[in-house]
Amino acid sequence: MKRIWAAVAAMLLVAGADAPAPIPVYEGGRVVRDADGALRSGWPGVYFEGRFTGRAVDVGVETKREQVRVLVDGVEKARLGEGFSGRKRIGGLRPGAHLVRLERLTESQPGDFRFLGFWPVDGKALPITARVRQIEIIGDSHSVGYADTSTVRDCDSAKVHATTDTQQAYGPLLARRFDADYRVIAWSGYGIVRNYDGKAPGESLPFLYPRIIPGETAELRVRDAWHPQLIVIYLGTNDFSTPVKPGEAWADEAALRRAWHQRYVGFVREIAANQPQAQFVLVGGPSFATDVQSVAAELATSHIKVTTMRTPEMALDSCHWHPSLKDQRALADTLDKTVSGMRILW
Repeated sequence: MKRIWAAVAAMLLVAGADAPAPIPVYEGGRVVRDADGALRSGWPGVYFEGRFTGRAVDVGVETKREQVRVLVDGVEKARLGEGFSGRKRIGGLRPGAHLVRLERLTESQPGDFRFLGFWPVDGKALPITARVRQIEIIGDSHSVGYADTSTVRDCDSAKVHATTDTQQAYGPLLARRFDADYRVIAWSGYGIVRNYDGKAPGESLPFLYPRIIPGETAELRVRDAWHPQLIVIYLGTNDFSTPVKPGEAWADEAALRRAWHQRYVGFVREIAANQPQAQFVLVGGPSFATDVQSVAAELATSHIKVTTMRTPEMALDSCHWHPSLKDQRALADTLDKTVSGMRILW
């Protein structure tokens, strides 16, 4: 918490010498603590929580390209759009203890979203602890919640950004049902070995997975606090949704599928080596469900606990034929049934 204090030292001086100390914060997601103490993130779905007493709370954030939601006791109190920098006061609260939560809604990987802290107003900070259950979601745009609040398919990039709400994607929806903390490690357009239309060759999701910030080379080192009992992987749509083009690394689709299988198996084994307690659900879409089952069969020979799930029927009537909020709920429902049938040691 001292480093968060440092991040907002100038604002505290302006507020006066008697300004309260920041509220202890739980970080939901991968973050970097900058030199000034602020918490910076690049992966989607990041959230921050703190407990306090008082009739108001100050929320400090630099959004740049992002949109965020502020909730108190589970009720949305404010949305802060692109370019906000500073504090937002949330007042009119009843006396007593409260839970304040800041949720990142939109997708932008460079890592320029910064959380500065929470401060109680005429109250005091209370301790907070992580939830016992932890779920990790690894995927692409379907896991990001790409334009999931849109009601049309024809969209420009600005509309896609404005209508994306990762917190309403299937992963966070599932986590809330199990009262679990979650991390969403996902990037729209990325795959296991091949990205959409062959873009950014060699820079697949498994390649970026170890990074704290996707656009920076620094890798995650400390795993002590993150031991997910459940890891859901939903990757493959981008690998196979467009035909292999001349000059790509694979001669044809058959070669692509062989490479995809080999890398997928290796990817899960790499994660399992670091998270041996985890059980895996591998999600397969219509074009690669059989491939996912083949991957799971090979992993089972390594004594990795793995289950497969086929995606439900979806209308895909959001931007660029992506899952809508209804589709996201259907994915969460199907995953809920799958997980409920597993013997997970929560």
